[in-house]
Amino acid sequence: MKSIPVRQIRSSFMEEVSPERFNIRTLEEVVGTKDLLHQLHRHNFFFILAVKDGSGTHDIDFTSYPVQNHSVFFIKPGQVHQLELKAGCSGYLMEFNNEFYHPINKSKIQRLRRASRKNLCQFDSPSFHRLDLIFKYILDEYADKQESYQDSIKANLDILMIELVRQGRFSEISSPAAHPYTQERLEEFFDLLEKHIIIHKQVSQYTDLMNLSSFQLNEITKETVGKTSSQLINEHIILEAKRHLLATPNQVKEIAELLGYEDVSYFIRFFKKHTGYSPEAYRLKSR
Repeated sequence: MKSIPVRQIRSSFMEEVSPERFNIRTLEEVVGTKDLLHQLHRHNFFFILAVKDGSGTHDIDFTSYPVQNHSVFFIKPGQVHQLELKAGCSGYLMEFNNEFYHPINKSKIQRLRRASRKNLCQFDSPSFHRLDLIFKYILDEYADKQESYQDSIKANLDILMIELVRQGRFSEISSPAAHPYTQERLEEFFDLLEKHIIIHKQVSQYTDLMNLSSFQLNEITKETVGKTSSQLINEHIILEAKRHLLATPNQVKEIAELLGYEDVSYFIRFFKKHTGYSPEAYRLKSR
């Protein structure tokens, strides 16, 4: 049984004994004079691709996005993606893990969640220029390694998250009228889904973790995204199934086991109910 390929951050300014990892490179360095193709894989870290000029295609969790000038892609740990960049791209590729950037301030945590929830944001030229200055400053700090440069990078990551969230288009996941508390609990629910979907598939299991009633959680999800909590749970199960179907050669029975299903027939019926295809048919049509 094979797992989805997981890439590591290539380099770090930290000693090997430290779990903190961070890296930033220019796209000119990454892409060079030849087209770049990264096959389907996932990360255990945050991945931000800021394209100043360039073109290509970026498939994230089976949604295909065009790579255009002034675009920023934000990928969370666990998501799968495939990236094609044409030669001559300019911009930045930045990677960091939870150990390096782990805000403890409530508002900073919320900003990171909001910024990382939407995979693509398209900026106009003046707005992207503000981001470009932040990335350039972080790159210089990383290259020069002067005293307290790690703290400087983390402080600039705070500023970057503020700029991303300010654009508003990163917040499309919820209703503009959503109360901050409601938005916060929704983001908490999504985080729990990412961590526990293999073993927790019932609404009651998440309400226990969140100290809410089923009615309260449903009101939160319906107000913010117009769906019930059970719908969101089912969508996340299907997403994880698709990740394994397209990123590994594993048999359907093996994937069912990985997702916590002992009865493969039930898993196949569940998948077909929500996609219109059997797992094998979905794999074939998507390749």
